[in-house]
Amino acid sequence: MIRLGINVDHVATLRNARGEAYPDPVRAAELALQHGADGITAHLREDRRHIRDEDVKQLRALPAPLNFEMAVTDEMVAIACDLKPHACCLVPERRAELTTEGGLDVIGLRDHLAPHITRLLQAGIRVSLFIDPEPEAIRTAAALGVPVIELHTGAYAAGKAGELERLHQAARIAGEVGLELHAGHGLTYENVTPITKLPHLKELNIGHFLIGEAIFVGLGPSVRRMKDLLS
Repeated sequence: MIRLGINVDHVATLRNARGEAYPDPVRAAELALQHGADGITAHLREDRRHIRDEDVKQLRALPAPLNFEMAVTDEMVAIACDLKPHACCLVPERRAELTTEGGLDVIGLRDHLAPHITRLLQAGIRVSLFIDPEPEAIRTAAALGVPVIELHTGAYAAGKAGELERLHQAARIAGEVGLELHAGHGLTYENVTPITKLPHLKELNIGHFLIGEAIFVGLGPSVRRMKDLLS
């Protein structure tokens, strides 16, 4: 069974649009877990545009794994080491972007990443790297000592030709070098099934689509349908 992590960032986006205390991303996380989610993902951005510091503290207190998405900065590493979530997923971050636009440049940033990864691992946190399906990036991730990679599926979700084949090749390489494989970005009911066929896939992290679908059917049914597709 492929695990399903639910990203609650955009519950916080809706809350922050009016500066209210609702809708509460922690309540959304609790509901998602009640309806079959295996864990919760939240990205504490440097500009705090959606998830805030208090949110991640409350999410960490839930009886489920928290996958803490974060930029590779001294501030975020310090927060993670204090929070001690189940896992940290290191992602690229630009202030001007609407959403994460691609994978982390693990090759170009290798020397920058290495000490931060070591610090997180020493704090007892599982570290994953959010990367594009590039063979050399995957091998570099393995050399950096992380146990997990998450493949960026955004280009596949946008319909880029040949991307599913690239993802399959990347998944095979991840298995060869001993990395646990996760994937996510832009996944919907319509495009997720081919991704579930990736070799060695253990987890998908999905948020924006399911939060949007919840407007029409409710969060519980939206999560349950995705969970059914993963099975």
